[in-house]
Amino acid sequence: MNDESVMRPVQDPCLEVRTPPPPARVDALSREILALKKKVNAVILAHNYQVPEIQDLADYVGDSLGLSRQAAQTHAEVIVFCGVHFMAETAKILNPGKLVILPDKEAGCSLEESCPPDKLAALQATRPDFYTIAYINCSAAVKALSDVICTSGNAVKVVESAPPDKELLFVPDENLGAWVQEQTGRRMTLWAGNCYAHVEFTHASLMKIRQEYPEAPIVAHPECTKAVRLLADEICSTEKMVTYCRQSSARSFIIATESGMLHRLKKECPGKQFIAAPTENCRCNECKYMKLNTLDKLYDCLRTLQPRVEIPTDIMNRARKPIDRMLQIGR
Repeated sequence: MNDESVMRPVQDPCLEVRTPPPPARVDALSREILALKKKVNAVILAHNYQVPEIQDLADYVGDSLGLSRQAAQTHAEVIVFCGVHFMAETAKILNPGKLVILPDKEAGCSLEESCPPDKLAALQATRPDFYTIAYINCSAAVKALSDVICTSGNAVKVVESAPPDKELLFVPDENLGAWVQEQTGRRMTLWAGNCYAHVEFTHASLMKIRQEYPEAPIVAHPECTKAVRLLADEICSTEKMVTYCRQSSARSFIIATESGMLHRLKKECPGKQFIAAPTENCRCNECKYMKLNTLDKLYDCLRTLQPRVEIPTDIMNRARKPIDRMLQIGR
């Protein structure tokens, strides 16, 4: 292996899109946030795609499955969810008596938007035998219409656990669903939805970066298109990316998921290099929704305990059942 070619410096992809706050401001805000967190008895949960300064403050950083488990187990009175809206909704469903807040109420998700509950209900009405498996990236109302929830980390296990005599409907990510079909051999009807950020990776952009770093394995999220998945050395959830990169003997990795993941990988796997897979248009790929959350907004939401996540009781009760089913399967 030519270490010089593999380990040459790579520009931090986040710098191309976002200028982080000055270190002195980060330190000052962080101290105030930690004081407020203690005052209101809060826990800060952060997704792997959050900005580095939020990840560094969080009590727990992880993927959707890990965050769901943490939300179900927390003893805190206030849950601050640094992620997107459907994640905060999931925390509220699991903790109906607790206050759940998120830094920016506009932090949405293209997958959630792709599957309106009324359209899902209309499709289900045409096929009463459907067993609906919903990727966690959906609204509480869609979860309430589903039989079981899954994440990218447990989707294969959830599908393998589905009743063998049922016709499966997988919503809302067609790429994750297609990958799960490949892994399980279980045929499913796939909803036509996708993560706008992950489908920006292309076969051509991955081939180009592979030519620059021929020794670096490509690690891709299953929300990527099949053209990208075919190039990957490993396809897995963000949590499993950490395990794969830690255990691999490789020294450099090309990471095909939202670029916020690189911060956690660098912390968890010191001494290794992580290269953000490019798109056709830029050197990195950031989710515009995930990056709406900032340290200032985190401070403000702890200070005001706003914005709050509220869900109608009937929807919350119905949505809890398929989430609990997932958590049972995942054990």
